[in-house]
Amino acid sequence: MSKKLVVFFSAESERTKRMAEAVAEATGADLFEICPEQPYTKKDLNWKNPLARCNKEKFGKKDVPVTGSIENFGEYEEVLIGFPIWYGGAPNVVSSFCKGYDWSGKTVALFATSGMSGIGKSAEKLQPVLPGATIRDAKRFASKEEAAAWAKTLS
Repeated sequence: MSKKLVVFFSAESERTKRMAEAVAEATGADLFEICPEQPYTKKDLNWKNPLARCNKEKFGKKDVPVTGSIENFGEYEEVLIGFPIWYGGAPNVVSSFCKGYDWSGKTVALFATSGMSGIGKSAEKLQPVLPGATIRDAKRFASKEEAAAWAKTLS
């Protein structure tokens, strides 16, 4: 049985966090939260404001410094990455996190939350920051039960 890790970024509502916890529990995986050095405020996440931080980061293609790291990342064979959909893909903080690790030989599955958007081309958009990894699946879920059931099928 391969060693699994669930990494996730969750915005203000913590919906993705609850889903990630359910996925980790369903698979027996370890859990790691991706946290930006500068936490997001409600104002930062107001995507309707073109000057909001989330928009500046996404459209400016800016890296977002993260706190913490996974010292034993090399031990994991399978990594499940969770995030809320921002503009048809993962938030830049997820890409920034991914750039800090060696993905060679890893199997990756993506799961996302969104009020309206589908998972879109999230896998294609993340692949460049996951060199050497194989993205096995990418799904958007409305409930933690759906996500946990999906995660069990990956074993």
